[in-house]
Amino acid sequence: MELNWSLKELYESFESDAFKKDVEKVNSFIKDYEEMANRICKDHENQVEKLEEYINKNLEKFNLFEKLLSFVSLTLSVDTKNEVALKYSDILEQKYSLLAEADAKLQNWIGEIKNLEELVQESELLKVHAFFLQEIVEGSKYLLSDKEEAIISKMKNTGSNAWAKLRDLLTSTLMVDIEIEQENKRLPLTVVRNMAYEKDPEVRKKAYEAELASYKNIEDGMAACLNGIKGEFITISAMRGYKSPLEQSLINSRMDEDSLNAMLTAMRESLPTFRKYLRRKAELLGHKNGLPFYDLFAPMGEVNMVFPYDKSADFVETNFRTFSDKLADFARNAVEKQWIDVKPKEGKIGGAFCSNLHSIGESRFLLNHGDTFSDVVTMAHELGHGYHGDCLKEESALNADYPMPLAETASTFCETIVKKAAIKTASKEEAFAILESEISDSTQVIVDIYSRFLFESEVFRRREESAINAQDLKEIMLNAQKEAYGEGLDPEYLHPYMWACKPHYYFPDSNFYNFPYAFGLLFAKGLYAEYLKRGDSFPEEYDKLLALTGKNKIADVTKVMGIDIHDVNFWRSSLRIIEEDIERFLEISK
Repeated sequence: MELNWSLKELYESFESDAFKKDVEKVNSFIKDYEEMANRICKDHENQVEKLEEYINKNLEKFNLFEKLLSFVSLTLSVDTKNEVALKYSDILEQKYSLLAEADAKLQNWIGEIKNLEELVQESELLKVHAFFLQEIVEGSKYLLSDKEEAIISKMKNTGSNAWAKLRDLLTSTLMVDIEIEQENKRLPLTVVRNMAYEKDPEVRKKAYEAELASYKNIEDGMAACLNGIKGEFITISAMRGYKSPLEQSLINSRMDEDSLNAMLTAMRESLPTFRKYLRRKAELLGHKNGLPFYDLFAPMGEVNMVFPYDKSADFVETNFRTFSDKLADFARNAVEKQWIDVKPKEGKIGGAFCSNLHSIGESRFLLNHGDTFSDVVTMAHELGHGYHGDCLKEESALNADYPMPLAETASTFCETIVKKAAIKTASKEEAFAILESEISDSTQVIVDIYSRFLFESEVFRRREESAINAQDLKEIMLNAQKEAYGEGLDPEYLHPYMWACKPHYYFPDSNFYNFPYAFGLLFAKGLYAEYLKRGDSFPEEYDKLLALTGKNKIADVTKVMGIDIHDVNFWRSSLRIIEEDIERFLEISK
């Protein structure tokens, strides 16, 4: 079974005629785009025809740049030192930034249109893109002048984008010194982090200690990256007129503060139940003062659940089929067509992600598969993202960009399918192990995500005043973990470097990349409860729901399933499903 992904469906190589031709095409496209902007923005005559031209040109822009930038970024994600990819990354980012002035001019022009709703009705193309255009109108009030937008876009190439690349380089090339079976080894960070799931408690503890020690070598560089990225965002966000970085993230998420507060209220109420689980797990593992961080992911039960990649792929496909053939066939397709890069290796970034490639109707999945049940769940999660993209592939590319909170819905729903289906066929010991793994994952998405939200909120508050050194970042992270986990974790064994190992903090344009995970989990739990009620009719309704996510506000998408995200009771009912699992765990583990 092939363990490296294929990118030839984008381009055969950086030397291929197709790649070189598309890079050349970028120059003529930029010229055409700027000429179009000047022509359209000259006056407000023939607005329908001009809007149609704008839509068509943006579809062309999307397809051209998505292919080129995806080929470069996917190459770099498995080989961060690839010099050719790094060169083209700089070239393409600089060229893309040249479109910013024309884009700002066009978006401001659209924002000036007084009767947009009437004009949209005059054209089928505009009707299809009504939401896309309306979002431009709403966003235009936060746009700066054409020149300012152009300057910001160009400066980001030597600012936040450069800091983000440095962060990837620092973590992907960090080698960790660790003693395993009385032998000293130097291993990639991703390999050592995967040891948190090992059966042997001594290995877990050694891996945790070695991991923390290794960050000393890069902590100042990582702090500089984080300060650079957050500082730039604070400056630009304020210039554009947002009240705070959080407000900007909520608007970009198509979500409002009332729904966020309703969700956070329910999450805070549930923390005592999660702490009971953590303390019980600690007792079962022989700890008296709460669970040490290095045992958060310790597998429970006497079952040796080993999942090599081929077994994981079969397991996911089989259990996806209990929901729908369409979902299972998508998973099989991803494996057979080499859409997945599977194993950790030097130069490859950590974590896991899915990249939906709308321009070719496919997806690519990065895993760091370590042969545990948790890796099976990660695989299901990322394939869920890909299935979401598959449900949107018949939509216009401009209607396929869904907000972060909904981005985590399909992935979390797929996790739930795999776990629930697995429990049904498992032995008593395996069922206990899967149940505990499910609760462990939920604890990450509710409790740890809450700690990350607290951390990022405090980082933004302090960064407005001055740069934050590595020591202070560690202190902020420890305080956030103590507030979220409470007595559930052993205060002597926390993780002060969670800000260094989580890539989301370093995304230049996506801040507060934490609450969407909690939203996704809890919305998916609510959807799964609906699935159990509705049965066979649900998968088709679910596919339609996913297809709507790129062209509606979140509250309007959830209403389709009869869910009101402003009601704290919805969030409580979803959390109740997890709390029932915890109560079952506490009962079984006596």
